[in-house]
Amino acid sequence: MQTTVSLGIDIGGTNIAFGIIDKSGNCLANGSLPTTAYNTPQDFVQDLYKTVKKELDKLDVQLVGIGVGAPNGNYFNGTIENAANLSWKGTIPMVELLTKQFGVPAFITNDAKAAAIGEMVYGGAKGMKDFVVITLGTGLGSGIVVNGKLVYGHDGLAGEVGHTLVCGGDRYCNCGRRGCLETYASATGIKRTACELLALENTPSALRDIPYTEITAKKVYDVAQKGDPIALEAFRITGEQLGKALANLVAIISPEAIFLQGGVANAGEWLFKTTQEQMEANMLYIFKQKIKILRSSLPTNAAIYGASALVWTELNN
Repeated sequence: MQTTVSLGIDIGGTNIAFGIIDKSGNCLANGSLPTTAYNTPQDFVQDLYKTVKKELDKLDVQLVGIGVGAPNGNYFNGTIENAANLSWKGTIPMVELLTKQFGVPAFITNDAKAAAIGEMVYGGAKGMKDFVVITLGTGLGSGIVVNGKLVYGHDGLAGEVGHTLVCGGDRYCNCGRRGCLETYASATGIKRTACELLALENTPSALRDIPYTEITAKKVYDVAQKGDPIALEAFRITGEQLGKALANLVAIISPEAIFLQGGVANAGEWLFKTTQEQMEANMLYIFKQKIKILRSSLPTNAAIYGASALVWTELNN
């Protein structure tokens, strides 16, 4: 009997990663395609089919479904809707295109929601019914699970924790508003915080030797490890803003745990300690000491695991 597998696809502005993954979470093959190489989504789907079919033939497995994590992926409509960081504009019927090309069911959701499903099926949230996944990359994404079900809202777009407003925040966000959490708690936010501190303070810092355009969250982390005061303060401010936001989120849904994923989460104690402290300090007393902040246990290519897991959850419903 052939092993059944799902195809997980993570669509990003630069690259599209994919993985062929079995129900136990074993990635049997993976690869990537450059997003900008395709003028239309139809061109991409055709090329993806040729690439994936070669891998499936070598593995001798049965593909049962396709899961997609994408910016502005709408679960209800099966579409990608006006994604700012994709060259394909407007509403893209991605599920329809994939189903027609591959001949198997396809499902789509936003990339952070897919990450939450991956954590539930393959990761540290196994057995949990109420939890949140926060993805910390260039921006801040989130997936909220309540009573074992992902929260989509009436239009499929619910759960945008990154676009909740920070008290007193005035930074412009790519969404067009000011003060969104992701302008503080993200790789971009950490850079902005560090640069503001460099401009406002005379504190010595190794970051002053780096041109503004070359400062990144990774470089802030690197000098923080050496005790750099500006870098440490940047991470403290990041953790403070994230912790306060999570305290508000806890008051609404009372999750068992909050998982942090993404490159920024690799900052470890520089971020986790302050975030946990600020969440506890600002939380309603009935929730104190109940909520764990955990690092994701998924592999570095967590996005394709999440997209793959979407297939298993949908087919089992």
